[in-house]
Amino acid sequence: MDSNKQKHLELIQQVISRMGGNLFYLRGWSITLAAGLLALLSRQDNPDTSPLIILAIVLVLFWIYDGYFLSMERKYRDLYNKVRILPDSKIDFSMSIKEFNKFKTNSLLFCVFSKTIAPFYMFLLGVVIYLVNKGG
Repeated sequence: MDSNKQKHLELIQQVISRMGGNLFYLRGWSITLAAGLLALLSRQDNPDTSPLIILAIVLVLFWIYDGYFLSMERKYRDLYNKVRILPDSKIDFSMSIKEFNKFKTNSLLFCVFSKTIAPFYMFLLGVVIYLVNKGG
């Protein structure tokens, strides 16, 4: 393999790794926020449900943000696969992923409801919604 192709693939792989790390951190923050707030509310005799509603909104925002990073990761994986099969003479170190926006599996909506993200956030939101309906 040409050193230019190898270097280009390494650059793309670094971006993919960062996107994967971002996914991991978002889920960690989601669990930390949910557990912390639920622990604080469990110490109150008659807890207010407004913090739970705010938590639900924050979890939805994290869910969308998590879907965004998964979408970006998938686009860079597609770029990696494209560069992997390019002839060495065509390597231009482009990091543009615009051409991969057209794929349904790379869309934000598809990624938000993917089997790797949706169950995680649905479970957390389900717990919060249950607690709001229960009255804290």
